[in-house]
Amino acid sequence: MKLLLTSSGITNDSLRAALVDLLGKPIEESSALVVPTAMNPYSVGQVTGRLMRAEVGATLTGLGWKALGLLELAALPSIDREVWLSAVRDCDALLVWGGDPIYLAHWLRESGLADVLPSLDLVYVGVSAGAIAATTVIAETYDGPRTAVGATLSSEDVTFTGDLALTLITAEGARLVEVSLIPHYDNPDHSDASRENAEVWASRIRAPTYALDDQSGLKVVDGDVQVVSEGSWRLFNA
Repeated sequence: MKLLLTSSGITNDSLRAALVDLLGKPIEESSALVVPTAMNPYSVGQVTGRLMRAEVGATLTGLGWKALGLLELAALPSIDREVWLSAVRDCDALLVWGGDPIYLAHWLRESGLADVLPSLDLVYVGVSAGAIAATTVIAETYDGPRTAVGATLSSEDVTFTGDLALTLITAEGARLVEVSLIPHYDNPDHSDASRENAEVWASRIRAPTYALDDQSGLKVVDGDVQVVSEGSWRLFNA
């Protein structure tokens, strides 16, 4: 299986080259399905339209794809399996956007997509929650959790450095890759993922955990993990 897991999408030439290598052809000759499901607990409808128009998420949907379609995972159980599976088989990439990773991981499993992905010849491109959900164990910080579904393994209130108090929820990921991930590493807009706080965060995760900044990603081919970065990253629990 081929994955490119990122904090913020294809933000530099190295990540773009990694994507092209995984696709095996230029982006301009490739078709993709956009998965907005992780955003459902926060916003439905308008944000998805903006994502498809690359008004948001331009580093995912605004790369010059030959064709873009939409795949809403929460709808798949009500659709004949062969209808949506045919569409997935015909695409070159799944573009899985951010939001709530626990909600997304639930629908990756519940829809049946997680079961079939390892057998398909496509690239899973995850951004933020879209990257976290693909991993083996999710540990996500919440300021008032909105996660609607998904089996919670544990929940605890954690005080990070700087007196940042958040709820840390740990849950099972879709297990498409046997590592875990902390996105937006050392980003001033994400103080929970500062250099000091990422270490606290990672200490709650029972798996090798990559902290990736917005210029970094994981290129994964058949379980082999390679860091692609023009920025900062760190591996915890190796």
